[in-house]
Amino acid sequence: MQEKPSTLTATPAAPLSWLASWRIYLQPASLRMLFLGFAAGLPLLLVLGTLSFRLREAGIDRSTIGYLSWVGLAYGFKWVWAPLVDRLPIPFLTLLLGRRRSWLLLAQSVVMLGLVGMALSDPSQTLGPVVWCALMVALGSATQDIALDAFRIESAEPTQQAALAASYQTGYRLAMIWAGAGVLWVAAWVQGNTVTGYVHAAWQAAYLVMAASMMVGWATVLLSKEPQPAALPPARNLREWLQGALVDPFADFLRRYQWQAVLILSLIAVYRISDVVMGIMANPFYVDMGYTKAEVATVTKVYGVLMTLLGAFIGGVMAMRWGVMRILMLGALLSALSNVLFAWLSGHGHDVNALIAVVSADNLASGIASAAFIAYLSALTNVKYSATQYALLSSMMLLLPKFIAGFSGDFVNAHGYASFFNATALLGLPVLLLVALAWYFQQPAD
Repeated sequence: MQEKPSTLTATPAAPLSWLASWRIYLQPASLRMLFLGFAAGLPLLLVLGTLSFRLREAGIDRSTIGYLSWVGLAYGFKWVWAPLVDRLPIPFLTLLLGRRRSWLLLAQSVVMLGLVGMALSDPSQTLGPVVWCALMVALGSATQDIALDAFRIESAEPTQQAALAASYQTGYRLAMIWAGAGVLWVAAWVQGNTVTGYVHAAWQAAYLVMAASMMVGWATVLLSKEPQPAALPPARNLREWLQGALVDPFADFLRRYQWQAVLILSLIAVYRISDVVMGIMANPFYVDMGYTKAEVATVTKVYGVLMTLLGAFIGGVMAMRWGVMRILMLGALLSALSNVLFAWLSGHGHDVNALIAVVSADNLASGIASAAFIAYLSALTNVKYSATQYALLSSMMLLLPKFIAGFSGDFVNAHGYASFFNATALLGLPVLLLVALAWYFQQPAD
């Protein structure tokens, strides 16, 4: 008998009460995901968003910044080594900590070393060391994501995955406050009010503080329990091991979803395209609009991220109450519309109040979309292959958007910021169609 997708075709349970829905966030599994989400969210801006601010301030041109965003493609190809993270033990460390925690600790160590290297490198003098260290951080961060996604999926029942996704997003966004606003505040404090422009010592201190902040992840891993993993059949030889590690996870996904796999993978490939492509030029936009480090830190990394947290919690609760697909559609619509606000802001001039309004609306939409999307991806995976299958799905989410985003600097140079932001909003139109189709074919389950 053919195996069916567990959570997308099962008979829906009665919805939780509002009080029971909110209480899930106080459970130990949710609290662990809060801190692990912080460790996962910290590296991202430091190799993409915040780094683009640093590079633009150091005099690097927009086209080069756009191309350097391809460092983020490491997240898009993490499915390549996900089977190793899923199956391969780390000598001594796996025996001591378990399969998931050992890979988490190793990945977090790589991230810390890469951040130290970025701190010591000066992009205004030579760009190469910064790029290589950023790539090291991205690879370590992507590996951490693989192990962490499996850790999350194996830590709770499918009905609680939306809550874990919201807790994860909360920690993730808190880390983005620290990696976005915090790094700018530290740099501004070290630099002082009397000095303007790029100062390497200020950025060096800020990145060293960020490297030390990864200890939050270390402590959480060491204090957490290893989740009970799915039993894996013993491999008698290398061929059987490769079959189980590389072939079976992908074959299982195709067998369960058959022709719908194409629709599902297409939706995943473009769902966040508006946000990802727009996000690469956001910090260069703030610099070119004349916003200071303090203004960007306060508005985009505090107001914006707090609204994302609110959106994540709202999205998680709404997904549990009304179904993932409805909130997936809402998130896709809001994400596309919010980019139009940036086009308006580009012609509005230097106005901090307008920046607060636009960034808050954009991040609220992003939080709702992210919570629903993570729950959707989690529901698609088979717990037996959780790390590999989730890595495949989450990699698909970034691969095409990150590639297109590499040309964003060229587009802005040729057409200006307003046209760029409007174009990123239009990229969201195919997403609405794909969500509608996926919802139609999965309607009985939702």
